[in-house]
Formats: sequence, C-alpha cells, structure tokens
Amino acid sequence: MSTAAREFHLRRHPDGEPVPDDFELVARELPEPADGELLVRNRWLSVDPYMRGRMSGIRTYVEPYALGAPMEGGAVGEVLASRADGFAPGDTVLHQRGWRDHALVPAREAQRLDTTVIPAQAFLGALGMPGLTAYAGLVETAPVRDGDVVLVSAAAGAVGSMAVQLARLLGASRVIGIAGGPEKCAYVTDELGADDALDYKQGDIAKRLRAIAPDGIDVYFDNVGGETLDAALGSLRLYGRVAICGMISQYNATTPPPGPRNLVRLIQTRAQIRGLLVLDHYGLMGRFVEQAGGWLTRGAIRYRETIVDGLESAPQAFIDLLLGANTGKMLVRL
Repeated sequence: MSTAAREFHLRRHPDGEPVPDDFELVARELPEPADGELLVRNRWLSVDPYMRGRMSGIRTYVEPYALGAPMEGGAVGEVLASRADGFAPGDTVLHQRGWRDHALVPAREAQRLDTTVIPAQAFLGALGMPGLTAYAGLVETAPVRDGDVVLVSAAAGAVGSMAVQLARLLGASRVIGIAGGPEKCAYVTDELGADDALDYKQGDIAKRLRAIAPDGIDVYFDNVGGETLDAALGSLRLYGRVAICGMISQYNATTPPPGPRNLVRLIQTRAQIRGLLVLDHYGLMGRFVEQAGGWLTRGAIRYRETIVDGLESAPQAFIDLLLGANTGKMLVRL
C-alpha cells in the first residue's frame, strides 16, 4: 500500500536572496518500506543557514541540492511502519529527510528519541545540531577558559543563543552578545544572561565594543562575518581565539564581499582564528547531550523557538531565517 506524500524540490539555484519561486512542492506516492527502512510522518522540520550554500549548485563540504530532486534537512517524526530491528510504529525519530511531510528513512540514518522529559523539537535546536555547534566551538575550536571575556554574534539565533549560555557555563567571566534590534538585545541579556548586548543596527560596532569592553575580548564566536568580524579582531586580547561558525551577512551576496581589513591583529595578538564545521565534532554529541540536557532540565539553559505551521511555509521560513526574522530556532511544524 502506498502513502501520499509531498516534498520540496529546488527548482533553480537562487540568484542572491532566495525567493519562493526557487522552490517547488511536488506530490508523490511512497511505496511500503523495504527491509531496513522506516516510513516516517514528519512532525517538525528544521531550516538552517547552511542550506543556502547547498542551494548554490557548488560543492562545498557537502553535496549541493540537485535541481528537481527532494531537498534534505533535519527533521523529527513519528514512525508509521518499520522494517528494521529496534524501531516500532509510534517511535519518535530524528533524521535528515526533511522538507517533506512523509519520508522513507533508512534505519541506519535514524535516531530514536526519548521525549518523556525534553520536547521532540528541541533535538533540532538546543539539543541538536545548533546546540552541538555552539558547544564544539567553545570547547574545541576556540576553547573558553575560566575568566574569559566572550563575544558572540547573531546571539539571538539558534546557535548564538546557545553559545551565549554555554560560554558562561564553561567559565567565562563576561559574555557580550550582538543582535539586531532592541527586542533581541533584551532577550540576549534578560533571558540568556549576557552581561551586555550590542545592536548591530545602530552602527559602528567596533567603537561601541571598545566602549563596553575597553580591555578587549578573549574569545569571539562568529556567526556573521563582515564588519562584525573586523570589530571583533580589533578587540582581541593577547592569545585570543576566534571560531568562524558562519558568515550569514554574505550568504546572499552576488559579488565577493571585502575580506577582513585588520588581519594584522592576528600578528599583534598572536591570536588564532579557526573555522568551525559541526560535522567534525559529532564525537562530542554524547557528552554534549548529557551536559546540556542536565543544564536544560535544571533551567540553566533556556531556549526560544520561532514556529511556522504547514509544509507550504517551509520556503518562506527559510527566507525569513536569512533575513533575521527568527528569535532562537526557526522550525516548521507539520
């Protein structure tokens, strides 16, 4: 017996900022699962900034989305039928067959979740890839040491909001967040516990950063790039560390943006700047979930979600994510 399903395909490679017509919602019939497969009804879909690179048609660290083929991404769903040991109908699973309402998922690619304490969608955000990204950046890429001053850009987003809180829990003496607009800045200080928040929309980040952190910063967790990265480099202390997680300010650029203008600071401060790719750090997942799960259940970690409803809303949710319309994790609920 087949199952009626819908899935998004990439119709064309976006030129600059994506638009809804770049995506196509396609109906199909899924066969019964084969040996080793699960039929999953997706309940939550994740949209994430890295997906913009996969839409470019150019291979980076992962294969690009193929035109006219199902797109992929993180998803949590309910098993409807199983032909695999260890999985049964009713199980909640995490997998990468997102951008669709139903999926045939190889059991080796699915992770069964315990949702008795933590909501299922948290495994796409605070306890999922975004949370692990923040954790890996602050324990391995640009490790936080006791007493450090830590700066985090895009501090109200899925990764940044976790980085702000984890920095404190890992020993930072002071945490400064950068976000867009007074509401997000208030969230960064009042709910996430940052000592200060800078509104990048007010301009001259470098000058204002020097004013609130005259002695400089030890760690910068970068989700933005561009002028914000320049400002952070200008405030680095001796032996500072920078984790380059993302550069959302230039994902939709149609011409190459200018590079950092003050890399001489790396010589002056003997600082380190390293790229951060979460795929290199999944060995930390068990440790991260144990630690962060404990902090979350005790209320030491808070998180927000921006939720839109309906599979049809997924492209606009992704577009809005790139424009900074979310606070916390952007999710699509089915």
